[in-house]
Amino acid sequence: MEINPEYMNMESPNLANKRPKVLIIGAGLAGITLAMLLEKTNIPYEIFERARAVKPLGSAIFLNSTTAKVFKQCGIYDELFASGKITRCIQIANENREIEYIMDYGEDALKMFGSHGYILSRPKLYGILLAQVPKERFHMNKKMLSMENGGNGVLVRFSDGTTEEGDILVGADGAYSAVRQNLYAKLKKLNKLPKSDALPLPYSTTCLVGQTRPLDPEDFPNLKEKTCQFIRILGDHKPYTWTFFTTAANTVCFSIIEFLDDETRKLSDTFRSSEWGSDAAGAMIEQVRHLPIISGGDKITTVGDLIDLTPREYVSKVVYEEKLFKTWHHMRTVLIGDGNLNPAGGSGAANAIHDAVTLANYINALPTQPSVEDIQKAFKDYRHERIPWVTEAFESSAVFRTMVETGIKAKMVRYVSKNMPSFVNRKMLIRMAINQPQCSFMPLIPDAGTHKSANQMSVTQTLKMIEENKRHDDTNAKKRAAQLAKQFAVAEKDREERAEEIAQAKAEMERRL
Repeated sequence: MEINPEYMNMESPNLANKRPKVLIIGAGLAGITLAMLLEKTNIPYEIFERARAVKPLGSAIFLNSTTAKVFKQCGIYDELFASGKITRCIQIANENREIEYIMDYGEDALKMFGSHGYILSRPKLYGILLAQVPKERFHMNKKMLSMENGGNGVLVRFSDGTTEEGDILVGADGAYSAVRQNLYAKLKKLNKLPKSDALPLPYSTTCLVGQTRPLDPEDFPNLKEKTCQFIRILGDHKPYTWTFFTTAANTVCFSIIEFLDDETRKLSDTFRSSEWGSDAAGAMIEQVRHLPIISGGDKITTVGDLIDLTPREYVSKVVYEEKLFKTWHHMRTVLIGDGNLNPAGGSGAANAIHDAVTLANYINALPTQPSVEDIQKAFKDYRHERIPWVTEAFESSAVFRTMVETGIKAKMVRYVSKNMPSFVNRKMLIRMAINQPQCSFMPLIPDAGTHKSANQMSVTQTLKMIEENKRHDDTNAKKRAAQLAKQFAVAEKDREERAEEIAQAKAEMERRL
């Protein structure tokens, strides 16, 4: 496959009369969601993952109205909700196991936004999404080494010596994305990479996560509560904050965040990884075993107790980076995912899903023979729609990070949060809950709450694009039909003339005989 330089922008014959083929690098939450959505279209796609096997790791995820519509469109909302546990608040506690204050999500979420907020384990969410994608679409143990990104298409090279060709390349492979690194290196050579994007990723936290095996509610009485007990404990002069959640499966998900100083940042640099992994978890486990938790009883009382009740392979550690990149796309390559939001904010998963929904809309609306200009415009529109929401999530994540840190600034933020007037809290809740993206290529889900969802440009715009493409395709089909009819008429005339010539020749032959 010839990958033309961008200035040539030539159309390759292999693009004619077909939908663009999408190559997804990374089978994390963003990549698997995009694959699930493309499966609902006639867009060809393949997904490549560097790991040898899919191993969903992580703690718990908060889902609410912001993802309800797209999950209803895909027919999996009921299964997700049934697997989750309704939650209405975060309880903020101290090391003495005392609840200091409550951050209330509101009792009226169903009435206001059409769906409850609920906690679901990340592995459970991932498993349900994974079941929506045919196994033959997955290519495991595929570590991307390099890519070519040109006017005719994309070409990806993997460490096993194989290559893959496509029309669109999606980098959904985490913070230390191989796609992003390759793309940025090429843009830097062309002097097209903003200086801020060329700077190293700043990181300030590591996170230890896991999920226990199913527990006896008598040993962990908080499991008996009908709603999820979402409790966050702030360390007293310690570089830690830890959160735990009860689930519908009688498991407890936990997340321990360590805030790094200059010295611990150097130590953690050794274990920097864009993937969840259990290899580096051992040392941190020993450091946090003594931290207290609130179980409602006296049998399970520390983080160490939770870890001991968790299969070792499901305890993992990751280093988190915090950065909002300016460059999201170039030519036929685009980036999606939640790799650069601090876990304290809890919005990474929802933003990864929203990225996938928005991008799927624009990819599906591309014409059957998209030029590189068509693709670039789709990516530009995708970024334009998502950047305000991602920026807001990034800033909110930073506030949550400050809230759970130590120091004067953190105490001030907690004081403001604790004493925030209810109307301000309600206003913030509404703003967080009205972004409810859905797919324009499936039947739309109407608003079910008293508050109208935010306008989604990728729905209104791509519906028009799809209609225009249909008219264009219909016009082309009519032209093609007319051309074929004309060719048939010419061929028929030629056949008749040829038949007449044969008849005349035959008659002449008979006459001579």
